Amino acid sequence: MSAATLAAAGYAAFLLAFALGLDALGRHAHTRSDRFRTQGFEYRHELDLWVCPEGEQLRPFAVDHGRRLARYRARPAVCNACPAKDGCTDSEGGREISRPLDPWPHSEAGRFHRGISVVLLSLAALIALVGVLLNPGLPDVVLLGPVLALCLGVALRMGRAFATMPSGFPEEAWAPAAGPGRRTIAP
Repeated sequence: MSAATLAAAGYAAFLLAFALGLDALGRHAHTRSDRFRTQGFEYRHELDLWVCPEGEQLRPFAVDHGRRLARYRARPAVCNACPAKDGCTDSEGGREISRPLDPWPHSEAGRFHRGISVVLLSLAALIALVGVLLNPGLPDVVLLGPVLALCLGVALRMGRAFATMPSGFPEEAWAPAAGPGRRTIAP
């Protein structure tokens, strides 16, 4: 087995691990950011509203299509009279929470991390393939073959998911909903 084969296998395995780690760290950061932003608040999916720790409901009032966010706000009169207001918000317009319309990895950050991971995995597969082509001996193929197969398998799986992720939804995919300034995805 040649030193070039060992280097190719090691570098391809490193890129594979790095790509998987990058994707996992992106998902973790996204989840942690969501938890921090809404700490103490509970989202009730069936009613499409948030409930604050004091029991006040934050109802949807707008959808920001450019940023792909739904925005929710509590009634200002209730928030301004709340004893927990100082620790919750400094806004006189009531506490506001935004919720991403797109789950991970469909968000812009998710697409970014997933795209970089797919490129790294493709590069790892290419390095392993070149190693096999340059050193076609049995020991070299036995080492590089599984690395190549693993890199290709993960790259294809992530690449397929990346290719099917929605991005830049066309305006006609959105239809007006009840309430002024509020829009939702058409069925």
